Amino acid sequence: MSEPVIVMDGLDFPTSLVFDADGAVYVAESGLPFGGARPGGRVRLLTESDRGTAGTVVVDGLAAPVTGLCLHDGALYASEGGAGRITRIDADGTRTPVVDGMPGPGNYHTNTAAVGPDGKLYFGQGAMSNLGVIGLDAYEVGWLKRLPHAHDVPGLDITLAGAHAVTTDPFDDDPDATATTGAFVPFGTKTAAGQKIPAAVPCTSAVLRCDLDGSNLELVAWGLRNAFGLGFLPDGRLLALDQGADDRGSRPIGNAPDLLFEVVEGRWYGWPDFISGVPVTDPVFRPVRGPQPGFVLAEHEELPAPEAALVEFDPHVAATKFAATPSGRLVVTLFGDETPMTAPPGHPTVGRGLLLVDTGDWSTRPLTGGPKVHRPIDVAVGPTDGALYVLDFGRFEMSDSGVRAEPGTGCLWRWDDWEGDDHDR
Repeated sequence: MSEPVIVMDGLDFPTSLVFDADGAVYVAESGLPFGGARPGGRVRLLTESDRGTAGTVVVDGLAAPVTGLCLHDGALYASEGGAGRITRIDADGTRTPVVDGMPGPGNYHTNTAAVGPDGKLYFGQGAMSNLGVIGLDAYEVGWLKRLPHAHDVPGLDITLAGAHAVTTDPFDDDPDATATTGAFVPFGTKTAAGQKIPAAVPCTSAVLRCDLDGSNLELVAWGLRNAFGLGFLPDGRLLALDQGADDRGSRPIGNAPDLLFEVVEGRWYGWPDFISGVPVTDPVFRPVRGPQPGFVLAEHEELPAPEAALVEFDPHVAATKFAATPSGRLVVTLFGDETPMTAPPGHPTVGRGLLLVDTGDWSTRPLTGGPKVHRPIDVAVGPTDGALYVLDFGRFEMSDSGVRAEPGTGCLWRWDDWEGDDHDR
């Protein structure tokens, strides 16, 4: 039995990989300048002759963070989260923005794209806030660190409950000055009970789609907080990995799991008032850093019933992306917690490994014995060798003083004997 081996090394915080039909692999680096890394996203190409190196840079200067990479009909589609843009990159290097002007900057971004059976481009658009209300935790988010930033935009018509948060006002010289902020409005803006906010496209916390040239942008489903990983099963079902809210900010929540959803057009996935169909007012979600969250939306009966997830992962594991295998399973990468930002100090370390999901009964089990990864972030089954390829973001930790990360520690692993008698080859 062969051991996992590194086939691509020295990467700066990579996020995405995709294979072409011949087995060559494209890897996107986020472009985040953590630890002094060179800013700007890149795409590297690794062919068989390049194994063991960092490959060749074929695309440079993308807006950080690059969150996803998709290959369709010979063209790459790079999700430039920091710019709210998806760019098509043709084989000759021509770049054409096909999605642009998405909401941001905020806590999360324009995410991974996938081409559906209908030939349209599907992608996730993350939330601008932790749980609908902008707070001072913007300064804690590793890549953001700024206020004001964009607020959330609903994909369905909503009615506000008038809930608000009071924080220190960082824009006032008076240290005792406070700011009052409601949901779905800019920082420092009050709202009233019964206030209506109409749906808009583009919106946040959603899965959207458009034609391959970017035209006919439309909502697929709303209420997914941060659908970072997105993909289609062979039978055409669309799945999304939705990263759960944290115990931080103006509307903290405890014990919120990451979720795997089947995305069905027109449905509501619960954010920001329900977690897999359970209201945020349930005692199970009581946070450490603040009071039990109340509803920010009123008249829930006017919305579709909130959907339950296919799989609920442990809180803070940061499920990022998945690969569908020929035997009807998913391999899911668990990036891992970002304590102390996402949970109070002392929270146990979770994630940082691989999980196998059976799509027949949605049971899960750890996939053990694999590569010694720091932060797994993407995974794929090689089209020519059946091996499992695991992309490691590299050394990255949060601390009370901010991000601690080491450039050049990202890598791509190949694991040949990855599943024993359940191997998909």
